[in-house]
Amino acid sequence: MLTTAAFLITMLVGVPISLCLALSGVAFILATGNPLLLQTFPTQLFGGVDSYGLIAIPLFVLIGEIMNGGGITRRLIDMAMAVVGRLKGGLAYVNLIANMLVSSILGSATAQVAIMAQILVPEMVKKGYDKTFAAGLTAYAGMLGPIIPPSIMFVVYSVLAQVSVSDMLIAGIIPGVLLTGLFCVCVYIMGFFYDYPRGEAMTWRQRVDIVLNAIPTLLIPIVIVGSILTGLANATEAAAVGALAALLIGRYWTRELSFSQLPQMLLKAGLYSSVILFLVAVAAVFSWVLVYGKIPQAVAVWVQTVAHDPITFMLLVNVILLVIGTVIDGAPGLIMTVPILLPVATLVYGIDPVHFGVVVVINLVLGFLSPPVGLCFFVASAVTGAKVGRMFYVTLPFFFAACALLVLLSLVPWLSTALVK
Repeated sequence: MLTTAAFLITMLVGVPISLCLALSGVAFILATGNPLLLQTFPTQLFGGVDSYGLIAIPLFVLIGEIMNGGGITRRLIDMAMAVVGRLKGGLAYVNLIANMLVSSILGSATAQVAIMAQILVPEMVKKGYDKTFAAGLTAYAGMLGPIIPPSIMFVVYSVLAQVSVSDMLIAGIIPGVLLTGLFCVCVYIMGFFYDYPRGEAMTWRQRVDIVLNAIPTLLIPIVIVGSILTGLANATEAAAVGALAALLIGRYWTRELSFSQLPQMLLKAGLYSSVILFLVAVAAVFSWVLVYGKIPQAVAVWVQTVAHDPITFMLLVNVILLVIGTVIDGAPGLIMTVPILLPVATLVYGIDPVHFGVVVVINLVLGFLSPPVGLCFFVASAVTGAKVGRMFYVTLPFFFAACALLVLLSLVPWLSTALVK
């Protein structure tokens, strides 16, 4: 009771979620009346980040920083424009395809929305799209960042669940491509009701030149994903090679990156990574508290009275996580739910932890786009000036498309595990 009260009070007064979890751990130790447990607190913190796989996080963040500074994002957008821009609603498709390509390098939803909203929304508005729709579409396209590898959330989950980082990253490929396809279907159907304009006409020579100019930038995701799929490298090694590839392409191909920018990029990557890694550290304490308090066992007993088979359990988890995601999103949501739900999923219902992780992450990413938090909407609003409430309303078809994918993944686990196996 004291632990729960400590967590809720600190969270309600605005204390960062990582400190809420750490203070709750201290409150739990005090509530047990066994101060000797305080000696294990530092050990649990260190154990949480004592993982080789976590080195991939700062490397993936660094890739994103180099990509932005090296003009790689702009070339990927231009390539998408050359391929699908001439279709009706072409810029909407460009938004989705370009975000899918950028997702294969960046791995963070909010960072991706901030970058792409600055570039794509003004262009869409200039061509006649509603600004609110353009901003909302960019926010939903940003969902792809934590799903398509490299994904920081998958790395965090893999450490929490003690599964292979490489397996988790590869598992996101098919769901990410399916989600992109469902969003494209939404744009196509909405095109019958709204007069979406076509993009500017290009000659075949112009298209070929643009694509050829962008092809070297695709080496970054090819190096990352290809080395993992072929077994030539694990996720951490692939991230290191990807960072080197991004540096060389930005410096010698696009010629927009200067080595003098590297110290600032390294500093930004370090600051962002430290926030995530501290969350992972306190997650170990939180998990220890849950296990010591036998919370997973209590949850397992309750869930078995409601869900009698794996499919019913997965559908129940979808509902629970969608609700949780409306107020707590991203890595904090993972840290609070995985230690409780994963043992039930694997031990009671025999669900593959990789498959379960994909469903959990997509649910919590959808929380980035659900009120009252809706962090991606707020980022898109801050960049473009669009109204958050109306943004959610005009993009509801994309919300239902994401929910349909979650149901599909729950019913067909193979979609998550095919490439892993």
